[in-house]
Amino acid sequence: MHNIIAIDFNPLLANEWGVHSAGVFDVSKLITEEMVVYPGNPGPSIERYASLPKDGVNESVLTPGCHTGTHVDSRLHLREGKEGVSSLPLESFYGKCRVFDLVHVEEEIHRQDLEGFQIDPGDIVFLKTRNSALGYIKFLENYVHLKMDAVEYPVSAGVKTLGFDYFRVKKLEGDDEVHELLLNNMTLFEGLNLAGVHEGEYTILGLPLHIDAGVAPARIILIKE
Repeated sequence: MHNIIAIDFNPLLANEWGVHSAGVFDVSKLITEEMVVYPGNPGPSIERYASLPKDGVNESVLTPGCHTGTHVDSRLHLREGKEGVSSLPLESFYGKCRVFDLVHVEEEIHRQDLEGFQIDPGDIVFLKTRNSALGYIKFLENYVHLKMDAVEYPVSAGVKTLGFDYFRVKKLEGDDEVHELLLNNMTLFEGLNLAGVHEGEYTILGLPLHIDAGVAPARIILIKE
């Protein structure tokens, strides 16, 4: 049994918290020029080069960093010469997904925080923490993150895809081995927006841009059937 932290919904945060209707949840971040990015990463640029009525259409040039908003990491992100996002298995982007509620965890997620959940080989698992409730209004240096013993648990269980609700799964400084262990064993979504999504089983559809890079922005939806 987990303790649940009740947080009031604020309509001003609707774009930060994602959009949902009729059991379909958009858990990806809206890309804007004002959005928060990880320290050191470039912010996106959206430049209008054609406008109605003069040009007959509205058209823009989008220049995002690959690490912008909700994204997928690959082994190339950490190791030169490894496989990029375009080589990730398609089956890791679609299927049944289990959302685990960890909002009671204050900063570090350890193995014991996950052991009460059922995890089977081939599962897609999303971890919902207090990060989602706090939102992406400003960068949080003390965001909830995973420790090595927590990461070893889904790896040993054979999870094929893990999703996390902040820019990175590891702490701000150090613990690089946490990130690398995950990328060597599964597909990793970061920057999820799980506020408003309850613990339970969903169907996930989440596709990154088809580019051969270490990281790629992604659009991810959960469907409650």
